[in-house]
Amino acid sequence: MSLFYMAAALFLLGTILLGLVRVLRGPGSGDRMLAAQLFGTTGVTILLLLSLALEESALVDVALVFALLAVVAAVAFVRQHGLPEPPDTPIHRQPPDTPGPERPHDDR
Repeated sequence: MSLFYMAAALFLLGTILLGLVRVLRGPGSGDRMLAAQLFGTTGVTILLLLSLALEESALVDVALVFALLAVVAAVAFVRQHGLPEPPDTPIHRQPPDTPGPERPHDDR
């Protein structure tokens, strides 16, 4: 069974290499971030498979740290770039007679 776990880990390592191509080529920052999330998820899976194959329980702890770092990276990306709004949301809809976005007036 150990050989199966090692073979699965090598296969997942190949998918990381394919994801590296997507990170380098783009086309957009969202695609690159999803590929980076692939690194995090696949890295955690590889570590868990190796912990089973090598019977090393410390690798489970390392996998948990990697999982936490992947979440922090995703939150940092969303905070940096924001999420795109669909074009039909009320924020983007303007009445026909309004030339541009209006700001609410704040009387403090």
